[in-house]
Amino acid sequence: MTPQDITKLIVRVSMKDRGAFDLLYRQTSAKLFGVCLRVLNDRAEAEEALQEVFVKVWTKADRFAVSELSPISWLVAIARNHAIDRVRARRQPVAHIDAALDVADPAPGPEALAVAGSENERIYNCLDELEQDRAAAVRGAYLKGESYAELAERHSVPLNTMRTWLRRSLMKLKECLER
Repeated sequence: MTPQDITKLIVRVSMKDRGAFDLLYRQTSAKLFGVCLRVLNDRAEAEEALQEVFVKVWTKADRFAVSELSPISWLVAIARNHAIDRVRARRQPVAHIDAALDVADPAPGPEALAVAGSENERIYNCLDELEQDRAAAVRGAYLKGESYAELAERHSVPLNTMRTWLRRSLMKLKECLER
C-alpha cells in the first residue's frame, strides 16, 4: 500500500468511514504493534496500547494534515508517544503509606467548629423569633428538604401562601442574622 493510499484512508477515517478504518487497521496494525512492543517490552500491554492507539486514530484523524510527511510516520508517532506515555505512567512513584500523614484532614478544625457552633446558635435563636408555624416551615424546607407542596399540605395553606411564608421568613432571618 502506498503512502497516498494510507493518506486517503486517514482522510476517510476522519469522516468516520468504518470501512476505511478497518482497512487502515489491517494495513498498519502490524507495524504499529511492533512500535508499541519495542517501547513497552510486554506483548499484552502492547496489544492493549495498540487498541488505544487506534481509538486515538479514529478520534483524531481529522487532525492529520496532508503534507510532505509520510502518513505512516504520523501513525507511528501516535503509537510511539502513546507507548511512552504508558511507560511514564508505570514509573510514577507509588506513594508510601507514611505519606498519608501529610494529607490534610478535610474536617473543620477546632476554631472552625467553635465559629460554626456559635453561628448555629445564632440561626436557631433567629428561628425562635419567627412564628411557630413559619419556623416549622423553614426547618422543613431548608433543613429536612421537604417540598413547598408538602409543607403547604401539612400546614393547610395554599402553595403560594407557603412560598410567601418562606420568602418573608428568610428575609426576617437575614435581618436577624445581620444584627
